[in-house]
Amino acid sequence: MNSSIFGQILLWLIRPFRFLLTLNGRNRMNRVFPMRNLILWLVLLTSLLLTGCVKYDVGLNFDNSNSGELVQHIRLGERLTSFSGDSVYEWLKSIERRARQLEGKTQRVSQEEIIVTIPFSSGRELQEKFNEFFNSRANQPSESVGKQSDSELPKIESNVLLEQNNFLLLVRNRLIYDLDLRSLSLIASKGNVLANAGSILDLEFSLKTPWGAKNIQLTETAIEPEKNGNRLVWKLHPGELNHIEAVFWLPSSIGIGALLIILFVWGGLYLRYNFMPDPRIEFPPKAATAQEQ
Repeated sequence: MNSSIFGQILLWLIRPFRFLLTLNGRNRMNRVFPMRNLILWLVLLTSLLLTGCVKYDVGLNFDNSNSGELVQHIRLGERLTSFSGDSVYEWLKSIERRARQLEGKTQRVSQEEIIVTIPFSSGRELQEKFNEFFNSRANQPSESVGKQSDSELPKIESNVLLEQNNFLLLVRNRLIYDLDLRSLSLIASKGNVLANAGSILDLEFSLKTPWGAKNIQLTETAIEPEKNGNRLVWKLHPGELNHIEAVFWLPSSIGIGALLIILFVWGGLYLRYNFMPDPRIEFPPKAATAQEQ
């Protein structure tokens, strides 16, 4: 969900066909494909062959206000890996490295599919880890990529914000997530439209909470989610500014713990002075005992 993740993938998709542009028989190709830009046909053909080749699901799972996980499920199509397997596998390895840096763990389901889990213990930690992972400098293209290729990589901005208000036993949470995918609208070269990235990328964002969440649609760019039990699932749209906003309540472990301590102390005092002998009677003062003797 940043330039290195999707920009490099889109670049890899058209790389196998670039050699065609330098062939001496270019005029012959133009006669077969009577278009001003030959690469238009090439990318259109590639988009048809690689339909749905990248499945990227990002989810936030909350247990309470002080416990949760950022889960990412990445699945690559066989056609994509057959085109540029080494580069794709290196990208998956970089994801694993960044997850370990954020105290996360990865599960390699297969060579083309991984599940990344990064824990967080507060709203602040969630913001820091989420934004650092998706905007990390480690995601920038390597120096081996040429300057021309670098300029073709689309720039994507991703930012999550979690506002929390404590109400003793409950915490009100307001999640705001903005993801700018307008640079992935179309693969283009010198202003010429080439292909729709939506046919290649399948992106989803989900939110799971103990009591469910309420979607807030205040702007035109807000996405209407699908509800599945206590989980809301948003289908992200390449080529658009995706805005997600939701409100949900979580139990406050600190508030509940404090309440339990108060109840325990109050229960002890109640039992002591209502169901047990008065300590002044059970243990009379020594002075009074001496006078009686």
